[in-house]
Amino acid sequence: MSESISLDINAVMRLLPHRYPFLMVDRVIECRKGESIRAIKNVTANEPFFPGHFPHRPVMPGVMIIEALAQAAGILAFVTADVVPDDSTRFYFVGIDKARFRKPVEPGDQVVLTAKLERTMRGIWKFSAVAYVGDAEVASAELMVAPETAQKA
Repeated sequence: MSESISLDINAVMRLLPHRYPFLMVDRVIECRKGESIRAIKNVTANEPFFPGHFPHRPVMPGVMIIEALAQAAGILAFVTADVVPDDSTRFYFVGIDKARFRKPVEPGDQVVLTAKLERTMRGIWKFSAVAYVGDAEVASAELMVAPETAQKA
């Protein structure tokens, strides 16, 4: 088993090109190179999507939960590949299968984002990902990411 690392928001921002309001990972609790990641998204009432997404009962859109999972998987890919991205280095979200939403995510929730590297093949990285609030699974999906160079091929 590989050594576990954790990343604060500054380290997260060095690995992801996203910025407010689209940065969905606040902290990495545990990342094991080539294996798995556990990260946090703190959901606040100030999120830009809440005023328009069921304003009388704010619910985080499922697509945003999936994006948060994809960003966590992207961090795992960068750590595994020993790459610190620059303007010409990116992993893109290229596929999603078996997405399921089990419970709403609301303001005040802390979402734990998990992703496990399943395999890499021809530049495509496949992950199984699950999001939790407390002990409850709120969403899951199989995600695929690819480096920018694989996209051009």
